[in-house]
Amino acid sequence: MSSWRLPGPSGGVEVGTATGYGAIHMGWAFERNGGHLTTIEISPRMAEAARRNVAGMKLEKSVRVVEGDALKVIPKLEGQFDFAFIDAVKRDYLKYFKLLEPKLKPGAVIVADNVIRSADAMRDFLDFMREDPNYRMVIIRASDLKNDGLAVIHKLK
Repeated sequence: MSSWRLPGPSGGVEVGTATGYGAIHMGWAFERNGGHLTTIEISPRMAEAARRNVAGMKLEKSVRVVEGDALKVIPKLEGQFDFAFIDAVKRDYLKYFKLLEPKLKPGAVIVADNVIRSADAMRDFLDFMREDPNYRMVIIRASDLKNDGLAVIHKLK
């Protein structure tokens, strides 16, 4: 029996770093694939904590922490991405996505956090993803305890 493996993402962006917990876990995957994750955090204190945590895990070559407002940083990012994780200001999810969209490769995967508990705040984003024929979205309940979950979205073309 032959085995096959899908190629892992080579370029990713995270909107909303906090202290870098998610960036570290994603960073390990990017490191293994020879890829790179750029993570954006608006709080200077949190961005510094994330840099320390990323450095503590020796992931500085695979994870870059950018301090700033994602709505201003995303347009300046260079290159194309095949993965995006959005976990920042809930009412701005559609704004983040619209800025990321031209930078997403066909086949890209977008993961949006807190889409059950914060559905009202991001209704425009969720409606857009349900209605746009270029994307397929599934919502996964990640925690019954927190009554929350993730949207996993595939860019078809």
